[in-house]
Amino acid sequence: MFTGIIQGKAEVVALEQLNDFMRLTLLLPEERADNLQLGASIAVNGTCLTVTAFDGNRVNFDLIMETLKVTNLADLQLGGLVNFERAARIGDEIGGHLLSGHVHDQVEIVQIERPENNCILWFEVAPQWLKYILPKGFVALNGASLTIGEVRDNRFNVYLIPETLALTTFGSATVGERINLEIDPQTQATVDTVERYLASRG
Repeated sequence: MFTGIIQGKAEVVALEQLNDFMRLTLLLPEERADNLQLGASIAVNGTCLTVTAFDGNRVNFDLIMETLKVTNLADLQLGGLVNFERAARIGDEIGGHLLSGHVHDQVEIVQIERPENNCILWFEVAPQWLKYILPKGFVALNGASLTIGEVRDNRFNVYLIPETLALTTFGSATVGERINLEIDPQTQATVDTVERYLASRG
């Protein structure tokens, strides 16, 4: 499990692309690479990946076709940066909300507003996810736990503080960029349960 509190940015230092498969190597900040283990889980842009090898703070992951299809990891380039979070441990503070690291879809940045000391990102979302996107609800975007601001038609926004912009890749985000989306599981469970209950009553 993850908390949605991004621990930093990691650099893409190697990519090996095969048919429906990618071997990815990231360079973690040294202070975040302690006690690494084979088989450990790390969220990369919000996608739960398994450590397959490591050498110091160079960490390898294998990405299969479903991951490449659903997430934005297929678009990574050498030298690019990703958000990362190592798996939560029992006793850790939950500063965001609980995440599985299972990405539902990608959303596109359609507008960026930068009033003084603020940044507002607007996203366009596919219709099937709109029922889970509620004002003041939670959503994970590239692994970051964020509070939804406004929802208008098939769009929603989030407001980012300077600390979030500095710590994550959102500081360099551009219009048209595709961002990984994970719906808040509690919101999804509530909405789906209510829908099933209402359907059962005709």
